[in-house]
Amino acid sequence: MTARRDHSKAGAGRTIISIDAMGGDQGPATVVAGIAYSASKNPDIGFIVHGPKEELERLIAKRRGLAERCEIRHAPEVVTMNDKPSHVVRHGRDTSMWSALESVRMGEATVCVSCGNTGALMLMSVLRLRKLPGIYRPAIAVMWPSKNPQKHNIMLDGGADIRADAKDLMQYALMGASYARNGFGLERPRIGLLNVGTEEHKGRAELKEAYDLIAANARIADFDFVGFVEGRDLPGTKCDVIVTDGFTGNVALKTGEGIAKLIADLLREAFAYSFLSRLASVLAYTSLARLKKRIDPRRANGGVFLGLNGTVVKSHGAADSMGVSSAIKLAFELAQSGFSERLAARVASAALLDQDAHPEPQPEAESE
Repeated sequence: MTARRDHSKAGAGRTIISIDAMGGDQGPATVVAGIAYSASKNPDIGFIVHGPKEELERLIAKRRGLAERCEIRHAPEVVTMNDKPSHVVRHGRDTSMWSALESVRMGEATVCVSCGNTGALMLMSVLRLRKLPGIYRPAIAVMWPSKNPQKHNIMLDGGADIRADAKDLMQYALMGASYARNGFGLERPRIGLLNVGTEEHKGRAELKEAYDLIAANARIADFDFVGFVEGRDLPGTKCDVIVTDGFTGNVALKTGEGIAKLIADLLREAFAYSFLSRLASVLAYTSLARLKKRIDPRRANGGVFLGLNGTVVKSHGAADSMGVSSAIKLAFELAQSGFSERLAARVASAALLDQDAHPEPQPEAESE
């Protein structure tokens, strides 16, 4: 859907994205730079930008033509990375994060993008936007570089909730399949359930139960269930979506980020070791640049909160302008696909299937 209200500055007929300008580690100047880059690449996006009005007006005015694409909403307070989510929910009505979510709740914008505190953003999103009917726990879907044709796999949950029972994992599979279908154009995504091995007898009891539930929903939800997968399959070609609990998913995500940084540092040291190695780096410059672009986390920036009445994209807190722009691009693509509505339909279909499999007991007829 597109925004319901006609925003003169954001631009009539454009897809409106609500931006929390104050949540990132690098400050609002970086966020505004990312907005400006997105605006220059896509004339079909308009923005509602939330934060201290005077500061945002000054930053936006420095970008040629950007003021005509942005509507500024004054929000004097900021959610910091150290704020407790419960405190933010009770006292955060004047924050840019609250204001950005409110624009989505009121139908003024289609998607909210924030670089802010993940826990606060998730809790506030659940309270302001509410969960889709039938959803037990929302999840964060993150992109993982892979050798698949779409160049990224989807993993969820990335840390929205450390707990997940069998029904939660089944719903993660449904939401992940919908995301893969609408975000990557995969007509029939392949779903894998992360485990300590691929054998059916391995894993905790809830994983074995989730295995059966996901397999039962595969046909009606139009995805292929490949069964249990292992950590090595996260960047592989065995599946397109990897389902796991938030604790495991977040550990895997942070481990991957650490390994990527280690490899980059070791390559830098290796090529600086001697004159010949420096010469080799010059000769390999084109290939190294291609590799850097392929695994650059800024180009896959943006975890999507799934299971809400509205779409929220969580940008990495340390994202630079290119990273912010990537998150905005993802938000625009999801808005154009009607992602929220399609996800709600998929979840409703699965709920009906579950009810058919476990019908309510009928009262016995009275004897005559």
